[in-house]
Amino acid sequence: MDIEQYISSGILELYVYGALSEKENAEVYKALKEHPEIEQEVKEIEKSLMQLSVSAAPYNPESVFNRIKEKLNLTDKETDVIHITPKRTNWTTYIGWAASIALLIGLFIQFNKNKTLRQQVVQSQIEQQLLKGKINVAEEDLSKVKSLLSVLRNKDVLQIPLQAQQVDPTAYAAVYWDKEKQTTYIDVAGLPTPPPGKVYQVWSLKLDPLTPTSLGILDKFAEDGIKIFSLTNTNDSEAFGITLEPEGGSESPTMEQLYTLGTVES
Repeated sequence: MDIEQYISSGILELYVYGALSEKENAEVYKALKEHPEIEQEVKEIEKSLMQLSVSAAPYNPESVFNRIKEKLNLTDKETDVIHITPKRTNWTTYIGWAASIALLIGLFIQFNKNKTLRQQVVQSQIEQQLLKGKINVAEEDLSKVKSLLSVLRNKDVLQIPLQAQQVDPTAYAAVYWDKEKQTTYIDVAGLPTPPPGKVYQVWSLKLDPLTPTSLGILDKFAEDGIKIFSLTNTNDSEAFGITLEPEGGSESPTMEQLYTLGTVES
């Protein structure tokens, strides 16, 4: 966003005066929350409106004349000015200025009310969007669960339980291997959250001789609430293992960090 161009477009003045649509209000509100320069400009516009109400004061011709004399360094003796004392007060002028000030104050109070209402509307719209986003996420999770259940209940999918190893006796996991589609589903709900800078890596193993092949890393472990990951597996796997590796994965498994291991039943 070009901040200077946005400020000079006049949309902020319309925002302050309450002349925008709800959609435009939401866009401006979002922009001033993201850009301090825009928020400061809105504050300056509001400040100008305040100063306008303060600056409205009755016109005093005698005071103006005295200020002009001071600028010219003149005194009453050096001029032929005849001072005329007004016989009566011009109440019409004062009443007019008083009405103007009252109008400005009323406009400013109404502006503050409109501003509060506008912020409440924008906040309500944001909350609705967040709620809508949560509902969409919930629907996506439900769809994912249904899809996974249909896979896991397929009688042609092999289920391989992975047993805990010495590094963590409480750990457990499971592999669901769809040979036909060359896809392996890894259920790692029984693994602890990896520490910062570490990821779980899944291995397909040939046992004689022992030959590990990486199926991939579970780098979205913390974000995935279901904890079931889908990985491509084109190998003739005889066993599966999961190790804890440095972020980005390793070329070969770190056996000291082997969390679970399970063999494919023949």
